Parts: sequence; C-alpha cells; structure tokens
Amino acid sequence: MIVLEDVVKRYEMGPASVTALDGASLEVGTGEFVVILGPSGSGKSTLLNMVSLLDSPTSGRIVVDGQDLARASMAEKFRFRRETIGFIFQTFNLFPALTAFENVQFAIDVRGPRSANGRATEVLESVGLAERADHFPHELSGGEQQRVAIARALATGNPILLADEPTGELDFKTGVQILKLLGAHVADDRTVLVVTHNREISRVADRVIELSSGRIVSDGPPKGGKAAIDELHW
Repeated sequence: MIVLEDVVKRYEMGPASVTALDGASLEVGTGEFVVILGPSGSGKSTLLNMVSLLDSPTSGRIVVDGQDLARASMAEKFRFRRETIGFIFQTFNLFPALTAFENVQFAIDVRGPRSANGRATEVLESVGLAERADHFPHELSGGEQQRVAIARALATGNPILLADEPTGELDFKTGVQILKLLGAHVADDRTVLVVTHNREISRVADRVIELSSGRIVSDGPPKGGKAAIDELHW
C-alpha cells in the first residue's frame, strides 16, 4: 500500500540546510497497524507528511496505493488525498466557524456522495461526542477537539489513516477508546500509521518503526510481541 524508496527531505533555512529525513525506505502493506516512534525532531511528522503528500521529498520515490506520486501535479495530489488519505493532525486543524458536527460533515462532503447519510453523527457517537455535536471548537476542551479531529478522519472511510499523536491530549480511558477505533479501522482491511512518542502505544501495533535524526534505525514487531489494547497502561 505504501512504499518509500530512499526518501530525503531537506529544508533550506537561509544559509543552513536541515535534513529532516535522510534516506528513509520502507514498505507498509494493506491492513497493517504501524507505529512510528522517535524523539522530537527525529523526522516522524515529516515522514507522515511525505506519505500524505502534504510535502514533497527533496529526492527519492513515493508510491502509495500503486501510484507514483512524488512528482504528481497539485490536482493529482488533491484527488489522491481526498480519496485515499484520512489525516489526524496533531494541531487538530478544525474550522473555527463550524460546529463539531459540521467539521465532520465537511470531510464527508469533500469525500463525495459515496458516504452514507448519518455518518457524521455515528462517528461522533463513537468518540463519545454525540452531546457536543452542536458546539464550536472554542467551546470544546483540547481533548474534545482532538476527538472531533479523529472523528473527521474516520468519517471518510479512506483506506489509509495517518495519525500524528492522536492520543496526545487525551486521558488514558479515552486514549484506549481511540486506539480501539483505530484497530477496528485496520480490521476493515485499511492501513493505519500512528506517530507517537508514547512507547506503550507501540505495543498494540503490528510493526514499530523507530526514527533517529531522520533515519530509520529499527523496523519490526513490538518488543515482547503484540499486546491487547486492554493490557496497556500509561
């Protein structure tokens, strides 16, 4: 489903050049739950941005769902993201003038008529926000805003879900609830990539990819084997 071949991303900052990704290569199959671990500045979010085509590599090749998109046009990238990618942003990126329901419904409308009526309400219920559906983002707590962002990504039903610190603002109980929803997404033969600094979350993944200074330093199953979500604690 996802292939990166020797992907490099450099940012030019005046006379300086910062390498965020340094020759990253990986393959992720359909229906895999992958956690990307690493400290701040290790390249985790940059890697997610490469897969979602929110940013372009300096060099290297990116193939997602059979499409070589590293040098795709803006229109091709937009269509790809709309039909293939669901993205949970660390900074939420909610529309401030839309209610929680309208933020989720917007993603469904952009995705197209394939989505069934009532989907927005259903997904908000699944993240525990049915009673907050008519509230605007400024009326919600940080954790509630994060759950709206998660609901918006899940509502599209797109085959790839990318999540940047999806449990960062959530208490443990709600975090476990969200991980179960992501697990259900994988059970539907979809692919999930989660960026986190929380090593405990990596225990429920099929694979754990660790980054350091823009390089992939390890890639394999969780240490000690995959755990059930109910075994987690943090």
